[in-house]
Amino acid sequence: MYYSNGNYEAFARPMPPKDADKKSAYLVGSGLASLAAAVFLIRDGGVDGKKIHIFEELAVPGGSMDGIWNPQRGFIIRGGREMEAHFETLWDLFRSIPSLETADASVLDEFYWLNKSDPSFSHARVIEKRGQRMKSDGKLTLTPTAIRELVKLALMTEEELQDVRIDQVFGSEFFDSNFWLYWATMFAFEPWSSAMEMRRYILRFVHHVGTLADMSALKFTRFNQYESLILPLVKYLEKRGVQFHYDTQVTNIVVDATPEKKVAKKIEMVTAGKKKTISLTRNDLVFVTNGSITESSTYGTNDSPAPTPTDIGGSWKLWKKLAAQSPDFGHPEKFCENIPADNWVISATVTLKDDSVTPYIEKICKKDPHSGSIVSSGPVTIKDSNWLYGFSISRQPHFRAQKKNQTIVWLYGLFSDRPGNYIKKKITECTGAELCAEWLYHIGVPESQIMEIATTSANTVPCHMPFITTYFMPRALGDRPLVVPNGSVNLAFIGNYAETVRDTVFTTEYSVRTAMEAVYTLMNVDRGVPEVFGSCFDVRVLLRSLYFLTDKKSLRQMKLPWFMSLIERRGMKKIQNTYIEELLRDAHLV
Repeated sequence: MYYSNGNYEAFARPMPPKDADKKSAYLVGSGLASLAAAVFLIRDGGVDGKKIHIFEELAVPGGSMDGIWNPQRGFIIRGGREMEAHFETLWDLFRSIPSLETADASVLDEFYWLNKSDPSFSHARVIEKRGQRMKSDGKLTLTPTAIRELVKLALMTEEELQDVRIDQVFGSEFFDSNFWLYWATMFAFEPWSSAMEMRRYILRFVHHVGTLADMSALKFTRFNQYESLILPLVKYLEKRGVQFHYDTQVTNIVVDATPEKKVAKKIEMVTAGKKKTISLTRNDLVFVTNGSITESSTYGTNDSPAPTPTDIGGSWKLWKKLAAQSPDFGHPEKFCENIPADNWVISATVTLKDDSVTPYIEKICKKDPHSGSIVSSGPVTIKDSNWLYGFSISRQPHFRAQKKNQTIVWLYGLFSDRPGNYIKKKITECTGAELCAEWLYHIGVPESQIMEIATTSANTVPCHMPFITTYFMPRALGDRPLVVPNGSVNLAFIGNYAETVRDTVFTTEYSVRTAMEAVYTLMNVDRGVPEVFGSCFDVRVLLRSLYFLTDKKSLRQMKLPWFMSLIERRGMKKIQNTYIEELLRDAHLV
């Protein structure tokens, strides 16, 4: 497997790999990574779809990318993924998947047309004081000290950042900035999160520094991501004979593991309550989604909280059994144990049954939620919320089955150890109606109307996800297994707990990238995996980022160290009428 860039290999079809007709594949889990791997096995690896098996412990595919109608509870979305133009492998995947909505179009075509006609733009990224837009919204408010800390982190190596927390590399000035407020609430970082992953995010998304406040770089699906992304993938695979095995939990994969060579020999599973074993040869490829952020999720109702989960779930148990067979298979305990108490664990789906809340939404978002246009363009953060509460409203209807007068709102709170401002409970203790009431309070609904709306005009489903922030747990090198561990013949790890270079977890891109790398490596596909977008190597991007990090100051206005100021005063004369001056002017620095 090797990396490439440019469109020469991006548009090329690889020659069929040697012995593709002899290969079979077994994929553990049916999330985006597994579905993508199955597509790449067929499209680029030449594997017969009938020889591909996907094992899923639930009754439906999709993993964490869900969107369901539950007859007992209502509409449920545990979360949503934000996407951008430079998810290179994601778009490589979906250019090949036919749309279920638009004739003679791929999912990528449909997605591209939709986001061109209805681009993302946030009119209020942060609110406070019961629905008022924060006065400094739009500015990053980074001090020179905070900027130096950001630059220092970006220049560090991952070796230096093993098991280091974000709050160990930044001081109070950074955490007081709007930059951190935007960053934390958009990506779900906490002060205790991994500084190593924070560095990756800085380098990976430096080209979006200027859009952190307005979120104009984000792209969104037409419906929830299950209906818009997962269902087309499933239909593509079913049409090609891929076999889905639901109600099937893989309990162990027996591996003949030495430091030099690793061969998966046997899959042990429970299907519909019955134990089953599959013996493997070297031509039987195994792809494991190790760990899960939505494992052991529990649900409440409008009248009851989501129960606190007590079991770590099948995906974590499987990873632990694999890790016991070789140190090259990672350290799952670093992610699923000792999770801080002040993390994000609760999200909620609000179904508004009428328009009683619509005026408050329109005041904040400047959008009619029934217009068909994207409403909030990502999260709206409530700065003075004890829970650091936030909400997001996507294009409506968010479900095909949604009624015209209904609006779906997604809620989440990053702090789980504090009482609310209106509901004096921890977020984990709240019923659906109470979670809705806290939101209604913060968006300005009169207190005399809050509980009536929350109990009769809305239905809210709480969801407790004990592992939702574990992608960001402080980690060391080797805690995540390589996509294809050293010496592995027929076993690969895929998804956001597998290790690849430069890319960032908690993204659809990471799921698809690890899937492509796994397939291309084990199948020896002679086509480059598109490399991670190299924005951090582009001097134009870096100069523009400096401009935005300082809230649009020119070089002369910046508080630079005395020696940099001296260079700036004397050096500007020497670069007049040169390409360097042109670059600085394009970045608005002079």
